[in-house]
Amino acid sequence: MIDRDAVRDNAKYLRNVRPIDPDEIAEYIEGAPHPAVVKQTLREEAHDLGLFERDDGTFVPANDDPAPFQNWSPAAFPDDYSFALEDLLIGRYGANWHVGESGDRLRERVRQLKEDYYRGNPVEYDEDAALGYGIYHLPDYYAVVGYVLSDLAERSLLPRNPRVLDVGAGTGGPALGLHDYLPDDAVVDYHAVEPSASADVLDRMLSETRRNFRTTVHRETAEAFDPDGEYDIILFASVLSELDDPVAVVEKYLDVLTDDGAIVAIAPADRNTSIGLREVEREVAPVDGDVTVYSPTLRLWDGYAPSDRGWSFDVKPDLDVPGFQRRLDEGRDEDEDEGTFVNVDVQYSYSVLRTDGERRLDVRGNPARFAKMAEMERHVTNRIDLLAVKLSHDLSEGNNQVFKIGDGSEAVDHYAVRTRDTVLNADVADADYGDVLVFENVLALWNDDEEAYNLVVDDETLVDRVA
Repeated sequence: MIDRDAVRDNAKYLRNVRPIDPDEIAEYIEGAPHPAVVKQTLREEAHDLGLFERDDGTFVPANDDPAPFQNWSPAAFPDDYSFALEDLLIGRYGANWHVGESGDRLRERVRQLKEDYYRGNPVEYDEDAALGYGIYHLPDYYAVVGYVLSDLAERSLLPRNPRVLDVGAGTGGPALGLHDYLPDDAVVDYHAVEPSASADVLDRMLSETRRNFRTTVHRETAEAFDPDGEYDIILFASVLSELDDPVAVVEKYLDVLTDDGAIVAIAPADRNTSIGLREVEREVAPVDGDVTVYSPTLRLWDGYAPSDRGWSFDVKPDLDVPGFQRRLDEGRDEDEDEGTFVNVDVQYSYSVLRTDGERRLDVRGNPARFAKMAEMERHVTNRIDLLAVKLSHDLSEGNNQVFKIGDGSEAVDHYAVRTRDTVLNADVADADYGDVLVFENVLALWNDDEEAYNLVVDDETLVDRVA
């Protein structure tokens, strides 16, 4: 065996002198190990040593600046990843994987997966189901994670060289999105926890990543896995709804989060999984607890936490339809709609949690200025000033614009209803999901039909983004 400590000691010395050449280090190690063994050892130690491997095989100090903010808006699932998935499909089923018995089997797996998610049934993944899941979900999961990471990157809180734990990594969509969001000079120590047949697909997809994006797949359940060390980012992407006790699992992994790290939880936008995500968030981050909701559902009033149903999701531009989805969809049954096996909608719920008290926007309610949603009942039929987070895109069907809003104190749903469009209230429509808004002179009403409060934004109302 190679003397790993000697390799580390030589690397620590040389990193401040010149690029580290495995051939040179091999000469200094007892037993004269082969340079290829030294190179592999350096790769395994690179993250801890802060070393970046260059194309010529030498190692230099890694850039330790935070990852830059990206204007992330992918138009399509990248071709390299599409080709990798099709390689798997062709390897298992042949060149015409999308027709005949294999195509029928894959379509049936996708139908069953969709039904199980809708019904909240346990989901099981054999090899066919894993490939069907990859066909249907790799593109949208790839896109979603970059949008969520932007919340951290915009405040320089996304490490350029993170140690990442992806719990329930599935077929790799979030991993690939993380890979493409981070800059080319990032040094990443990525660990995936995935016990199902999806791990085979994941392995193939991860083979497309850069040499400094070093990956380890742990084929264990989230409950059984014993983390080694601490992680800067812990991902729970579309997995919480599949766990028997998601709160307990998230709390377990909070113990291995770095002091300035982030839990990133993502769920599909459908009612059950979205609400389930928010329930986990509220259990893990109680009032005055050690865990802070960084985004998007900021709590604007100290001492309060929301208890409404919590269905809130973001929407981003659709992706182009990848060829593998189009081909599978062409074999759908006659009674199925076109696009049954196409999934390019980018709609998702998410929660970013931290333990260092950081919040995406450090805004707090002032009781001398603003009404609380917790006390909205006493403001009905009055015009009030309100501080709120925008928590949806337009939910209307062509009439008055409707936007879900919250301030972290609400016990029932609140909606901003724009009945008159003016330049002075345009921010209610133009603001992004998660932005904080000030409403001045908004009319508070109770909506019996929806059992919710409507905050009427008309030509007497001013709306401004706080930040």
